[in-house]
Amino acid sequence: MPQEQAISAPDKKRASLTAFIKKEAEAQGFDLCRITTPDAIPEAPERLSAYIEAGYHGTMDWMPETRERRGDPRVLWPDVRSIVMFGMNYGPDLDPRYLQSRPEKGAVSVYARNRDYHDVMKGRLKEIATRFAARAGADVKVFVDTAPVMEKPLAAAAGLGWQGKHTNLVSRDFGSWLYLGSLFTTADLLLDEPEVDHCGSCRACLDACPTHAFPAPYKIDARRCISYLTIEHKGSIDPDLRAAFGNRIYGCDDCLSACPWNKFASEAREMKLQARADLLEPDLSFLLSLDDPTFRTFFSGSPVKRIGRNRFVRNCLIAAGNSGSGDLVPACRTLIGDAAPEVRGMAVWALSRLLPQADFAKMRQAHLPAETEAEVRREWTMAE
Repeated sequence: MPQEQAISAPDKKRASLTAFIKKEAEAQGFDLCRITTPDAIPEAPERLSAYIEAGYHGTMDWMPETRERRGDPRVLWPDVRSIVMFGMNYGPDLDPRYLQSRPEKGAVSVYARNRDYHDVMKGRLKEIATRFAARAGADVKVFVDTAPVMEKPLAAAAGLGWQGKHTNLVSRDFGSWLYLGSLFTTADLLLDEPEVDHCGSCRACLDACPTHAFPAPYKIDARRCISYLTIEHKGSIDPDLRAAFGNRIYGCDDCLSACPWNKFASEAREMKLQARADLLEPDLSFLLSLDDPTFRTFFSGSPVKRIGRNRFVRNCLIAAGNSGSGDLVPACRTLIGDAAPEVRGMAVWALSRLLPQADFAKMRQAHLPAETEAEVRREWTMAE
């Protein structure tokens, strides 16, 4: 009989540490855990540069500022030898697009309906990192969308899924509904195979976008993306895009929801984060009434809190203007006198769509002369 090949001590250690961290990931409620190397995404710097040069990043100035570190994990941390990628399913019980038929409600992106996943995942990753570092005698760093790390290409390289035509990660088991986190380490670990692209000729995600934010498959122009515009973008929203927002007040799930691979996402884990009941179908009338203290209290522990009350109410006013509901007129009328120009401006736009023309003209005559902000005056005059 042929002699069995001896397994070296370093190989045994790699195998042991790999099994250890994957077991820890499962214990912490992660649905996927795969491993890759820091040099696994050599095409990333060129693709990132092309994205930025095209202006697709909008006003996200941190992207060009961190271009080098974002494009190459070894620039971020030269000592890293292995990158462990984690995925947690957050698939909803229902297709969130059903809310589009409830215009008096606000549609909050599925990922933001529960506790801030940054905090939840980072806490769990730190527990894994502490135990792994003690076992491996290696240095570790954990990241959850809070550092210049290209999680989606790294997750694809590690085999969690592939980047779909909507640029988000798609999993064969969980569709487009995965939170991602990473652990960088100086330890050598066994590697997983990357996943191949299974999108084929499907373009459901591209066709589902309300604002046509995809100039081509696998490319997204943030300047037209509702998620970017409602979360990252400050100030006024392009008037040509507002009607397409519908009642989406924080993020947009349409491209994710349309993915056919979501049929597998129902296999939710027991430890999956549960959505807050009051964020499933919140009334726009209530949301429009939020002042800064009540906004902070209501969204305590939620990622929504990070955008601030003014930007959030701006979004709600766009939804109000799209609702066709006269019941929202009193709340919008109150916000004409708000201290924040972005709120006053969107209140003007909402009322221009909800009020009879003659009533709106009287309101403009009463308020325009006293308005000093050019942006708000422009809203009044555009609505003539």
